[in-house]
Amino acid sequence: MAIDYGDARTGVAVSDAAGLLTGYTTVIQGRQPERVAEEIAALAAQRQADELVMGFPRNMDGTEGPRAELYRAFAALVEEKAGMPVRLWDERRTTIEAHQILHASGKKMKAHRKNVDAVAASLILEGYLAWRSRNP
Repeated sequence: MAIDYGDARTGVAVSDAAGLLTGYTTVIQGRQPERVAEEIAALAAQRQADELVMGFPRNMDGTEGPRAELYRAFAALVEEKAGMPVRLWDERRTTIEAHQILHASGKKMKAHRKNVDAVAASLILEGYLAWRSRNP
């Protein structure tokens, strides 16, 4: 299960049972980290996730972005609520790519806001699953 954490919306993507493709996506609306972490933990249990991967903000040169500490703290909160570790995953360009995918599919910019976080979570998940298949 992949998480694209955001201030107001958090995208979540869950792979299929084989761990090959994104099978389910959703967006959690909320600005309270505690509540969002609880919803993620509930989804992880409901969807029987065995791994949690969360997008982590890095600068284009690979250094940690200005929001890195906030994301580390949220990952620790999710770990506590879900009872499993959270792997931090480089999320560079995922939101940009998500907007491009939505635009290419004919979605108006106004409609992107509803879906972009779920699409970004899918991209994080796909990147992680591809890496995992090359590094068993």
